[in-house]
Amino acid sequence: MNTQQTLAGYTTTEDFVNELSKHFKITKICKNDDLTSCFESEAYWNVIDIESKSYTPNKIDISEIQTSGDLGKETWGTEVIGLLFANGTMGLMAYNPDCKQEPYSNQIQGTSCIALVYDTSGLKSPNTYGKDIRGLNATLKGECAFKAGGACFGVPFYPTPLTKAECEAVKDELGIESCPYDTNDRWAGAVKACGGVDKMLTEEQIDAMANYVYNTSGLTISDYIDGLKRDDEKLAELGFSFETLVDDSVSMWAGQVDISQNVNGASHAAFGPNSVHGRCYTNRNGITEQAVCLIK
Repeated sequence: MNTQQTLAGYTTTEDFVNELSKHFKITKICKNDDLTSCFESEAYWNVIDIESKSYTPNKIDISEIQTSGDLGKETWGTEVIGLLFANGTMGLMAYNPDCKQEPYSNQIQGTSCIALVYDTSGLKSPNTYGKDIRGLNATLKGECAFKAGGACFGVPFYPTPLTKAECEAVKDELGIESCPYDTNDRWAGAVKACGGVDKMLTEEQIDAMANYVYNTSGLTISDYIDGLKRDDEKLAELGFSFETLVDDSVSMWAGQVDISQNVNGASHAAFGPNSVHGRCYTNRNGITEQAVCLIK
């Protein structure tokens, strides 16, 4: 599809899936109001409390899945379509109509074209995300993905960037101090998606996440710490995507901004496979950072 330049240009998920079916063996396509004919009726997300390391099963009613927002993405304005692949794998897919493809390089511009959740075991249990259910640029989510400090956080996602005009229009109500970028302000996009700077991760909460992911205690990631081993299964439990990595690091935005450190920057943390770099500042147009929002 990339070679034939047929990845982009669709207005509905169904149109994209119809083209995909010419290249990939799909035995059944289910419309948005009949997803359970292509997927189990119930699935589970185990909500982890990272301090107590206790789990609470969160049941997800597949019939209530409607849009990309239900797959852990921002709403793209397209419906979720059910798929049954020839090898028995079941899937739920949403297409992003903002996906663009350069005519000469075939490079995809913008955020990922699709969000896909799939069940590798078909109709067999446990129907649990992180076990037999997995995601490509997507997660199955309930209201809460994980808990930290008694607070509930949603599924991590790649935010849609704001222009300078869009940032200026919302900065006062969202607690944004400045809007230095003409385009591609992804930190501001994260703030807008979360509903304010105070609805984003604090540095202390990132500390707690680091202790959980690296199997440590009392770790304060004030700078760069080497000699650690990241537990990727635990990072996946929190819902983080491993798709867009730099040096195999999983990065996330924090809510803090200190213009004295970087006039165009915002605080973020990078969880590498053998090291962690937290409370550092990076330009707000970075493409690898994921956003995490406080739900309640």
